[in-house]
Amino acid sequence: MQDLKITLIQSDLHWEDPEANLSMFEEKIWRINGGTDVIVLPEMFTTGFTMAAARLGEMMNMRTFKWMKQVADQTGALILGSYIVKVHDRFYNRLLWMEPGGNFKTYDKRHLFRMANEHKTFAPGESLLISTWKGWRICPLVCYDLRFPVWSRNRWDVTTKRPTYDVAIYVANWPTARIDAWNTLLKARAIENLSYVVGVNRIGQDGNGIEYNGHSSVISPKGEIIFTNEGGEASRTVDLNANSLHAFRDRFPAYMDADEFTIEFEEFEEPSDFIGR
Repeated sequence: MQDLKITLIQSDLHWEDPEANLSMFEEKIWRINGGTDVIVLPEMFTTGFTMAAARLGEMMNMRTFKWMKQVADQTGALILGSYIVKVHDRFYNRLLWMEPGGNFKTYDKRHLFRMANEHKTFAPGESLLISTWKGWRICPLVCYDLRFPVWSRNRWDVTTKRPTYDVAIYVANWPTARIDAWNTLLKARAIENLSYVVGVNRIGQDGNGIEYNGHSSVISPKGEIIFTNEGGEASRTVDLNANSLHAFRDRFPAYMDADEFTIEFEEFEEPSDFIGR
């Protein structure tokens, strides 16, 4: 397990304009200097945080999927970002994990932001994604998930004798009005899970007049700020240090005293009951 180079791209977004956003991010990605292992884009990076799912939703394996595959192949990096995906008659705020060579995984946003009626347009995800890249176990999550620590709780793996993940990555459209909560919760998730936490947020104003001021950040397992950027466009590559992670966990193995629990799922409404409501 070597150090992991992770690139955070903090950007304004073109409202409900996938072609413009894909072109913009392509230019930003080509300007990354020195190579990277992981590239992280904001939540709904092709459209902004819109509820126009019926008009903007894509089938899997279409435009954004193909674009991410091409970028991963050309950069040699894992690409992470969420966009609107249609599956039959349901819509998902779906994070795509795309590796060079076309191997991919998906994570559907579990916690839907009811204050914007996201829960009336999108279906919730039902499973957490934890996968391995360059020897690091990574748990990608989406925006409002940050407020729910049980969902992202790191577990002790009795087989590997390690926690189940090493870094949690949150992609977001988190407004300026609640940015103090973003900053606090990123630190909390790092401290309680003894893991690195990466948060990538957007900037600018969306089509609903909501303001965003970034604060994309990398937090150490101790809760220390390694990097943060407020307000402006930013593309920053940060090294996550494997030795520091393991040394701290060895000195302070608080995960060994964590409570055991299981998550019970409720029966969700049928798509016809909530799509477009």
